[in-house]
Amino acid sequence: MMGSSEEAAAPLLPAAATEEEMMRCPGCVQERRKARRGGRIPYVELFFVAVTTLASSLPITCLFPFLYFMIRDLQVAQREDIGYYAGFLGASYMVGRSFAAIFWGVVADRIGRKPVIVFSILSVVIFNTLFGLSTKYWMALTTRFVLGALNGLLAPIKAYSIEVCQTEHQALGLSIVSTAWGLGLIVGPALGGYLAQPVEKYPHVFSRESIFGRFPYLLPCLGVSFFAAIVLISCIWLPETIHRHEFLHKDIKRIKGLSLQQAYGDSPRKKSLFQNWPWMSTMISYCFFGLHDTAYSEILSLWAVSDRKYGGLSFSTEDIGGVLAVAGASLLAYQLIIYHWVHKFLGPIMSLRIASALSILILSTYPFMTNLSGTKLSFAFYSAAMMKSVLAITISTGICLLQNNAVLQEQRGTANGVSTTAMSFFKAVAPVGAGVLFSWAQKRQDAMLFPGDQVVFLMLNLVELIGLIFTFEPFMVLPPAPDA
Repeated sequence: MMGSSEEAAAPLLPAAATEEEMMRCPGCVQERRKARRGGRIPYVELFFVAVTTLASSLPITCLFPFLYFMIRDLQVAQREDIGYYAGFLGASYMVGRSFAAIFWGVVADRIGRKPVIVFSILSVVIFNTLFGLSTKYWMALTTRFVLGALNGLLAPIKAYSIEVCQTEHQALGLSIVSTAWGLGLIVGPALGGYLAQPVEKYPHVFSRESIFGRFPYLLPCLGVSFFAAIVLISCIWLPETIHRHEFLHKDIKRIKGLSLQQAYGDSPRKKSLFQNWPWMSTMISYCFFGLHDTAYSEILSLWAVSDRKYGGLSFSTEDIGGVLAVAGASLLAYQLIIYHWVHKFLGPIMSLRIASALSILILSTYPFMTNLSGTKLSFAFYSAAMMKSVLAITISTGICLLQNNAVLQEQRGTANGVSTTAMSFFKAVAPVGAGVLFSWAQKRQDAMLFPGDQVVFLMLNLVELIGLIFTFEPFMVLPPAPDA
């Protein structure tokens, strides 16, 4: 009988693998390391996960606070058309990533997680710096596109965060990825806001004859690249997790005593990813939530720095940088202190549904902030931005946990590559759509129905609502319990 707890906990056995092969196999080494850990959290491995994810995500949105001014200085558009050109530049990274994400996922499954992670960080160091040196619109567009295509970290790092953790810590591992990614998407704009145009902001430190006078948007890019270079060096100590031999999957009865997610995660699934409906059913919500988050990130900065006569807040890049820095700090505190309890009591699916509903309510308050000023405006805007970032990370962590528990290890990199490609397509559409929508909204300040910025936030809420609807049956199917 194979239903005992000892057999339930037994690892999958390699087929035709010698003892020497198992000793040298990085996946087996990682499994022995996890066994020796005795249930303790892998702090060192999760630290590597956090810093590599942060280095990869920082360049994605660091340009948003100065994107408006960069397009203006490149002299490719009239003032009322800046949002249109900004949308295409903001989308170029995601377009590049959508072309290459599946490729990097397959490579990570074939040759390992570590080589893809190292190459991705190296691409950040090189091409993010080149973006800061752009003097033509086409150069900025090209460097962002190439950076997106070569930065294939997101798929393997999600798989890696699962593989370095024992089952009870997998939610923590993925939440670290979501937290670091979300933190990068918030801290990136904060860096862009504080460090862009340093000659104008810090004239006593930077002279107009310096390189930062000629390239006013180089400093934030250089800061991100410098951090990525440090992370690249630390990747030397990054352990590999992929197995170098085939596995003999035991009878499904051996997992009889496991929980639903564990059982489904360890059951023999040889079908194609596209026949795995529990995995496929998470994709629609994943894409719509990604579309919403990217559009929100761009619109938030464009709306906040635009003039009040166009429905904005007349913030400076330092002001929006401060808001995003505080939002990032609140996000970090939430993930370290609170999220564990949210996941424990609500689970991934219920927590993301509640977070999505609350996000719609909070976003509905943004258009009315233009009626505030001074301390009241600061309090309202800071509070809303902090809550919105916390809710967004709750949603993304829940979706990623559902996705990664629905596939085997040998499919995990490819599965994350496919989902990243799909999400990247939506995230590529998001800046273009957001830029066009924002430019159109600025021209209809006197409209009777949803004037100006109101229509912008209405569209954001509609996208979020679609994502929420697709988390319910019959659209989303949770992993089924295997037959005994």
